[in-house]
Amino acid sequence: MSPMCPEATSGATHDAAPADAAERRAVAPVICYPVASLPAPDMALYAAARATAVPQGQTLVPPRDARSFHVAAGQFFRISCPEGAQVGDLNLFAADDPAERFYSGKTRALHGTHLSVGARMWSCFPYLRPMATITADSLAWYGTDPHGGRVHDVIGTRCDPHTHYLLSGGQEYHHCCHSNLTRALVGQGFAPGVAETMVHDVLNVFMCTGFTADTGQYFMKASPARAGDFIEFLAEIDLIGVLSACPGGDCGTEHSSDAAQCHPLLVQVLAPPPGEMTGWQPPVPNGYSRGHGL
Repeated sequence: MSPMCPEATSGATHDAAPADAAERRAVAPVICYPVASLPAPDMALYAAARATAVPQGQTLVPPRDARSFHVAAGQFFRISCPEGAQVGDLNLFAADDPAERFYSGKTRALHGTHLSVGARMWSCFPYLRPMATITADSLAWYGTDPHGGRVHDVIGTRCDPHTHYLLSGGQEYHHCCHSNLTRALVGQGFAPGVAETMVHDVLNVFMCTGFTADTGQYFMKASPARAGDFIEFLAEIDLIGVLSACPGGDCGTEHSSDAAQCHPLLVQVLAPPPGEMTGWQPPVPNGYSRGHGL
């Protein structure tokens, strides 16, 4: 028989601080995934290509709704606020295999909780390759505010009707970002039941978020975006994008309702002339053998 732990026999409480509590807390943190060896995008090449890129089309995303768009590898896409501050929830899929989709958790582990220029949106296992690279961000100046808030997060999951139903005591609301993205995928030809399972954790474009210092809770505050603000990406592979204009508007008060003032979002696709991306190739899927020691 295993001996009982000292706490079980002494009656000591489990939440009492040990004598070396300060020493334990003072241990220096270690970055989980050092990225010095991570292949870096050629930002100078991307900038030169962007300078020559010409419009290929655009998609207007109505308030409290979502739309899909296509971007070819080597093209750019810009998401902007044409009328006023508006948060967007972005999903990405590989155009030739939608099973490959954006992986917010691994992107967060590699680049941090909020993304800006030079950060990449990585795809899920077993592919794990860059899907898009951020090449421009008109809100890069924002940095970290006094509340710990930053812009363009990969920590929020997307507002959804299931959590709303749970927290509201059974109310149904059909214009949460999860539902909006589902409808947009149905518009791409996917069956409703399949489409909902395809929706995944998002890049919260223009959203200002962080964690409270006392309780560690995820918070949102009014987006610093204004009419004309934008974020741009290079599509590293052929993409299907799906973007929802969040019912929370600038997310300064609430979401999952029709209370907030909302604006449209604009997606513009731009392509550099042939030859401008000389030497660049779309990244291949991750080279791990998938043996898993079996």
